[in-house]
Amino acid sequence: MLTRRHIRVKVMQSLYAFHQSQNTNFQTEEKFLQKSMQEMYDLFLLQLKLIIEIRNYSERYLEKSQKKFLATSEDKDPNRKFLDNRVIAILENNNHLNDLLEERKITHWNRDGEYVAILWEEIMKSEAFESYMSTRTSTFKEDKDFVILLLKEIIAPNEKLYDYLEDTKLTWLDDLPLVNTAILKFLNKLKESSKQEAKLPGLFKSEEDEEFAINLFRKVYVNDEELAGEMLGKTPNWDKERIAEIDTILIKMAICEFLHFSSIPVKVTINEYLEIAKEYSTPKSSIFINGVLDKLSKEYQEEKRLNKIGRGLM
Repeated sequence: MLTRRHIRVKVMQSLYAFHQSQNTNFQTEEKFLQKSMQEMYDLFLLQLKLIIEIRNYSERYLEKSQKKFLATSEDKDPNRKFLDNRVIAILENNNHLNDLLEERKITHWNRDGEYVAILWEEIMKSEAFESYMSTRTSTFKEDKDFVILLLKEIIAPNEKLYDYLEDTKLTWLDDLPLVNTAILKFLNKLKESSKQEAKLPGLFKSEEDEEFAINLFRKVYVNDEELAGEMLGKTPNWDKERIAEIDTILIKMAICEFLHFSSIPVKVTINEYLEIAKEYSTPKSSIFINGVLDKLSKEYQEEKRLNKIGRGLM
């Protein structure tokens, strides 16, 4: 689920927090990095659970409607199409999801169920819901398309949910777009024959990606003075005080990849950090960083210091 770019962002955030706190306990900051990445997976599970809880809330809503003193014919014989949505049923009965929710103590919607109610009200008023509920039967594809539509048009853009997630964990704001994309991919892969034992995607695509996160953080930390030295003389028109701290961290991370990660191509490294700078630093940062990294990469190439192998040669 975590892309290499998002891993780099997590490492950048951890290094920035490390410098800001002036903490000398390296292990504490490394644990912060690992915790930050694991909490992203908690958000993935939380959003999947939210879909299930919306369905469960709708059932309780329906039961209350049936008990009304002046119940309508629709209240007495309700359309159960949403309640019987087969995609949501697959999520609800998935053993792996239920085990992870219990293991990681994801119980937010038990405490903060008002957000489930808010979303259900939005769903009931939507044209998408009206269209979906215009019949009483559906194909599996129609069930899936509707759940995906709910995520895209109602759940993901909801401002109150966004505020709740921000208040719960600040790092979730950066994680949310990637998490929602991962959920969409997961939903799209579901089949009517999907078993209760079907496995959810893991946080990392491979062990190599998990090792990359820790190694990048460690190597930048351990080689901080060396990496700072590599920058000397490469920013002649910029005073040290004028260089944003985020830019300094991103340049150090890129230099670290140039010199210590032989399988990562130079172009990939430069492009990744330019994109991160555009999102997380100042408007001119990407131009500044591009100039520094381009100059350094050419020097390293001439001095034969890159030592790229395998994919790193591409």
